Order: sequence, then structure tokens, then C-alpha cells
Amino acid sequence: MGEAAPKPNPTEAMIAAHAMPDTGWSVAARKDALARLRAMGVPDRRDEYWKFTRPDTLTQMPAPTAAVFDPDEAPIFGDVDRLRVVFVDGVFDAEASDDLSLEGITIERLADATSDLHWARDLYGALELRGQDPVERPLAALNTAFATDGVLIHVTGQPSKPVSLIYLHKSERSDAVLHHCIKLDAGASLTVLENGPAAARFNKLMEVEVADNAQFHHIRAQGRDHERCAATHIFARLGAESVFKSFTLTANGVLTRNECILELTGDDAQAHVAGACVGDGAFHHDDTVFVTHDAVNCESRQVFKKVLCNGATGVFQGKILVKEGAQKTDGYQISQSLLLDGDSQFLAKPELEIYADDVACSHGSTSGAIDEDALFYLRARGVPEAEATDMLTLSFLAEAVEEIEAEELRDEINGRMAEWLARRRG
Repeated sequence: MGEAAPKPNPTEAMIAAHAMPDTGWSVAARKDALARLRAMGVPDRRDEYWKFTRPDTLTQMPAPTAAVFDPDEAPIFGDVDRLRVVFVDGVFDAEASDDLSLEGITIERLADATSDLHWARDLYGALELRGQDPVERPLAALNTAFATDGVLIHVTGQPSKPVSLIYLHKSERSDAVLHHCIKLDAGASLTVLENGPAAARFNKLMEVEVADNAQFHHIRAQGRDHERCAATHIFARLGAESVFKSFTLTANGVLTRNECILELTGDDAQAHVAGACVGDGAFHHDDTVFVTHDAVNCESRQVFKKVLCNGATGVFQGKILVKEGAQKTDGYQISQSLLLDGDSQFLAKPELEIYADDVACSHGSTSGAIDEDALFYLRARGVPEAEATDMLTLSFLAEAVEEIEAEELRDEINGRMAEWLARRRG
């Protein structure tokens, strides 16, 4: 008998399916990321941080297909005065985008930034590399190595409008890898909006450097198409008295894995990360968060709410690490699910690791059904059962949505959640 054929190496198969762009100043970071990816290997279910989520959907080659469709609703954030930056199947579309000129900010396409002295040289891949310890994140290394497009945003002042990153999908089989670098100078501020599915499979990474006294606000809406798969990463480092706030709304999708890795390195910094998720049927949604306190008198909040029905699955893995010397840390973490039937499940792994003695840290995780007493109260006052259930669902999600500071954007997110619930009723 002849020798058995060697088993295929999934890491090498994924590497072979991508080509590394030659963009000059980023080549060193890309090669370093590729070496790290080979050393780590693609994730599998044996990895501690993937035990609740099957990663093969995000690593299989070739990328799965997803039908192209025309949304039957007005675009989210459509009434917000914003600067639109559009990507189609992972490629920047200049014609569909607005003029990128805006006071207090410079915006460039990653693929066009070739100067060896570019400011992004010191940021591209740097926060991703820092975020690989103590938890390996191979899909983030894959992104740094092979990202084909993205934006480089340098904020020097206070732009008059948000930057809106819009992802469109026009090919049934596409595998988009986008990498954004955002640098906020001292005292600067920026709001970034994101929406759209972008591709059949989407790997997106954002590195955010928030200098002293700067403020970064991020609101993301992930689409309602069941056929999409997505892995996203946000890596951020916060300076003294800085603010970082990120909120994500997710409605449906085959598999979505959102990771957020934050470092509070300056005293009196604030980091809030929140999410509201509504899932129906063949839906798996994973929020994985790691917040490191490495300065004095800093505050972090993690607030995640998931509404699940018809066999949908929600996952939350959140950790607060308080390093030695990070006294007067205030760390808060809550993850809750509302299960609208007996077939859905919520899997949670909250963690605290503390090496300072003057801290106030807490975490909690609960899962339950609709409050029958509250439902009876509403029905007794003439509210139909389906509408009463929607009202209680929106009330359950409210704590997460309240993390959005801008009232106009809060109202937009609440409206989208109400629409999703109404469609499910219909």
C-alpha cells in the first residue's frame, strides 16, 4: 500500500488563498503578521477563546457564497449629516463616496498611501500585535498580513460631521479583508459610523490610537442578511483623560464574531463598549472583549444584551484585567440574554483578573424569558401580545443602547430594532 496523502494544512490553505499587497511602508508589519499567523495557526475549537464558536465558517476555503439582494428599507444613518466612505466587495469606491476633505481630519485610502514617512507606519499592525498577548488572535494577524484596502484617518481637530464607513456587497462570492487605522491627536474628537455586509465573508480590523484628552465614538450596525459571515476586531489604546465608546447593533447573519481589545494606558481614561443583538433561527453571534487597565483612576464598562429566538445562539466572553498599580479602577461588566423560546441558547464567560487592591470591579450574566407579569399587565391594558412582547424586548435592550451619547444616533438604532421586531411579527 502506498503512503497516505498528507492531511491538508488549514493555515497554509488560507494563506495560499490570499496575496500580500506590496504597499511599501506596511510590508514589514505584514511579514511579521504572516510569521505570527503561521506560528499560531488558524483557530479551532480546541482554543479556549473559540470553544463556544465554530471558527471553520470563517476559515474555510474558498469563501462561502451569499446572495446579492436589494434592501427593502432606507439606509441606516441616511438622515444623518455625515461624510460617506463607500466600499464595494471590500474595494474603495471613489464615485459612490463623498469628497474626503473635511476640516480637522485627513482621510486616505490604505491602498494609495505609499510614502515611507507616512504616519500610519507606526500604527499599522502595532496595536494588533500588542493585543496578541495574552490571547492569540490569528484572524487579526491574517488581516494585518493580507488587508487589501481600508482607510487611514488622522484627526487633528474636531470635524463637523461623522465619518460613515459603508460596506456594500455586489458579488455572490467575495472575501473582503479591510484594515482601518485611526489616530486622534491630543484634544481631538471623532465619531465613526459603520454599516453594511461588505462581502459573503468579511474580515475587518480597526486600530484606534486615542491621545490625551481625545474622544472617539463608534456606532456600528451589522446587517440583517442570514447568509453573511463576519469577523471584526477593534484594537484601541487610550491616553490620559481620553474617551473611547463603541456600540454595535447586530441583526441576523450566519456567524458574527466581534472582538474588542482595549488598553487604558493613561490616567483617568474611559472605555465603554456595548452591543445589542437580535437573532432569529440559524444565527450565531459572539462578542469577545478584553479590557486592560494599566493606569490610575480609569473606568471601563461592558454592556451587552442579546435577544434570541428559533434556535439562535448568543455568546459573550468578556474580561477585565487590572494590572499592578492600576489603582482606583472602576470596571463594570454585564451580559444578559432574553430567550423568546426554549430552543435558543446564551453562552457566557465573564472574567476578572485583578492585581491592584483599590478597585471597584463587578461582572454579571443572566439569561431568561419574557417577564410574564409585565406581559400580562400590558395585555390587560389592551396591547396585543405580539406588540407587548416587542415593547418589553426594546426595554430589555435599552441599557446597551443608552451607551450611545448622541440622541439622534440612539433614535436611529432604536428605530432599526423596532423595524426588525415588526418584520419578525409579520
